[in-house]
Amino acid sequence: MFMKYSHFFCGLFLLLCAASCGNGSRRYFEHDPEPLPVSIGRFDRQFLAVDTADMRTSIRGLYRDFPGFMPFFVEEVLGAPTSDTVYLEESLRGFFADTMFAEVNRRVLETFADVSPLECSIGAAFARLRTFYPDTEVPDIYFFVSGFNNSFLMLPDAMAVGVDMYLGNDYPYYEQVVYNYMRYTMRPECIPVDVVSAYMFRRFGFDMEQNRLLENMIYRGRLMYVVSVLFPDEKPSEVMGYTPEQWQWCVDNERAIWATLLDNRDLFKSDGMTMTKYLNDAPFTAPISQESPGRLGTWLGWRITQSYMENNPDVSVPELLAERNAQKLLEQSKYKP
Repeated sequence: MFMKYSHFFCGLFLLLCAASCGNGSRRYFEHDPEPLPVSIGRFDRQFLAVDTADMRTSIRGLYRDFPGFMPFFVEEVLGAPTSDTVYLEESLRGFFADTMFAEVNRRVLETFADVSPLECSIGAAFARLRTFYPDTEVPDIYFFVSGFNNSFLMLPDAMAVGVDMYLGNDYPYYEQVVYNYMRYTMRPECIPVDVVSAYMFRRFGFDMEQNRLLENMIYRGRLMYVVSVLFPDEKPSEVMGYTPEQWQWCVDNERAIWATLLDNRDLFKSDGMTMTKYLNDAPFTAPISQESPGRLGTWLGWRITQSYMENNPDVSVPELLAERNAQKLLEQSKYKP
């Protein structure tokens, strides 16, 4: 029950450089715009307050107060038809009777007693995005408990964060449900970057002229660059979802990483295996080194984008995201690690 073990990644996949690498985030904002209002829907809090002695009334309250999210939650997380009230009640009774989840639920309420700092951080990032795209609106955001099932749910006009997947990288139960390399990103402070990254990947879908590793690196890397711009005070390693040691390893070995990719002639490959090795979340990037972190393709895509923006200062963020020719971007980046 409730155990599918999928994790989104702190920063999806997610990102890089502020002061230490000179991404120049602050150049875009002479004065920080006022944060947009954000009010996180606390479905988690009301869900965990369910009265097991009067389950039906509590369920009706959830449908009433969360008419858009509750049916989605029941179908996608619980795997139950919304019309099957009996099955839903039995499933929830089992969940609330589980001693492990009782402890997890207590930790959720304690960890997220005050979400105003998260709301402020998310609102500030969306306000910065609105300076580039005036039509930007903050999506509805819900917190929910997933039974270690999902970090994120994407709805047509909203997103939901599985906060039991953000209880701290040292939370003991995570040893039982996720791989060690994933745990670093399972912290409350990762939520704002994850929310904005998920929004960016949905709003700006893959639209490059070709579908080789190069295009996928540039696509992901430039979105990561923009996310770092939207969080100008965030450490690059945190935005990328790397530990400081992983980040430093990439910096120290950047020339060798690029040389290996070129020597293997992987840049212009389009097969799924190559994409997976360089872009997917993993304990390491297999073609490079077992000492490396995963997602080095995204990291390099960001570095190329950073070089491109530094060497083409008149290019705006919307122009960057509208460019479909990855080969042109690479050449004009003058990227030479």
